[in-house]
Amino acid sequence: MKTVVITGVSKGIGKALCEKFLAEGSMVIGTYFVHSPIIHPHFVGIPLDLAQEDSISSAVVQIKAVGKKIDLLINNAGILADEDQTSVEIEQLRRTLEVNLIGTIDFTQRMLPLLNQKSHIVNISSTAGSLSLVGKVSHFMGHYPAYKISKAALNMYARTLALELADTGIIVSCVHPGWVKTDIGGQEADLTPEQAAEGIYGLAISRPESGGFWFDSKPLPW
Repeated sequence: MKTVVITGVSKGIGKALCEKFLAEGSMVIGTYFVHSPIIHPHFVGIPLDLAQEDSISSAVVQIKAVGKKIDLLINNAGILADEDQTSVEIEQLRRTLEVNLIGTIDFTQRMLPLLNQKSHIVNISSTAGSLSLVGKVSHFMGHYPAYKISKAALNMYARTLALELADTGIIVSCVHPGWVKTDIGGQEADLTPEQAAEGIYGLAISRPESGGFWFDSKPLPW
């Protein structure tokens, strides 16, 4: 039985991913911001606020106490704080980076000693963070600059972490989930969370080249 850590399982893609891994026979340790929506004998829920260092530290201690080496770490939790903005607003940028980038990095770095050899770290990113694609395929192209900045930086973190872990057997990936019917994606989006979870699941259980950026198991340009 594989042990999977997924951040942000309260709703949307995170919840669908949690349910998919449980259905496939994995043990899931899922973090939540307000409440845990999952009840399952192979699920452990742990509160986590990625904007708070104390919460990150406490969550990792609780994960370690479960006593399982981690096979998959999926960094799914994130926020869109500036959906209607067309220019950078500093307070929204700070808030976005605290969760989508700094908190995610802090959590991941603290998790590294708990990972199995040949484990896989998957960061849920976005084509909104692609320097090549932004303004070409992203919806509402001129909007949410803080979100785009955070995802571009998350992509670079994945690349640098892949280099750091090159000799360990641990793979690092970024994945674009598609345009998904979530609080961030909106109800006009193409995919349900369950459909997005299927694609992410396929990448997560595979062993692609480390440091890649993927959608539907195909490489995306940075």
